[in-house]
Amino acid sequence: MNLSFPKIYPILDGSFIPANARAEFLRGLGEALADAGVTLLEYRNKTGSDAELLADGAVLRAALPSGKIKLILDDRIDLVEELGFDGVHVDAGDATPAEARQLLGSERIVGTFGGSASLVAGILAEPADYLAVGPVCRTTTKKTATPPIGIEGIRRLREEAGAGPVLVAAGGVTLATAALVLQAGADSVAVSEALFGHPNPAAEFRKWVAELG
Repeated sequence: MNLSFPKIYPILDGSFIPANARAEFLRGLGEALADAGVTLLEYRNKTGSDAELLADGAVLRAALPSGKIKLILDDRIDLVEELGFDGVHVDAGDATPAEARQLLGSERIVGTFGGSASLVAGILAEPADYLAVGPVCRTTTKKTATPPIGIEGIRRLREEAGAGPVLVAAGGVTLATAALVLQAGADSVAVSEALFGHPNPAAEFRKWVAELG
């Protein structure tokens, strides 16, 4: 699909959502992020039940209006249609990008893991709209044993991928390093803890936009 990718790719992990007054929290957060100019958001919840994912997703979809803001669901291809989300992110061990594309069709976004020290073999032939690469630095919000690749790793992956593929650099990116990551060849930086670990994620997002343009 023809997708204009933002420089900042927020990932809302379930660990940042409180158990109490969950819907109210998500509604307020979603409305604040929409007002701050977020155009794409991934919701990731590796441990929640189907009921929890559906409830969270419904609140997020209502607060982040379809047609204005793209919502990506981590892993759960089977819930994308029901939630009215715009796409899915699949990693190794999940469904393949080809399987996701077959199930969701050409109009929805499909993203996947693209590589760390080097690109995943055959990944450029997959029907994915973007490739997540990294981890750039150490991260605590997603469990991984893969060593950080740093800024130079992003530069190597861009050279290997060529100019065409959308590369989203993920893992431990901070406001202090984000510009360097983009200069090294990433199209976007995925941000989780640096935004949602902040007391005011929407205000922090505005700061990132002001810094990165």
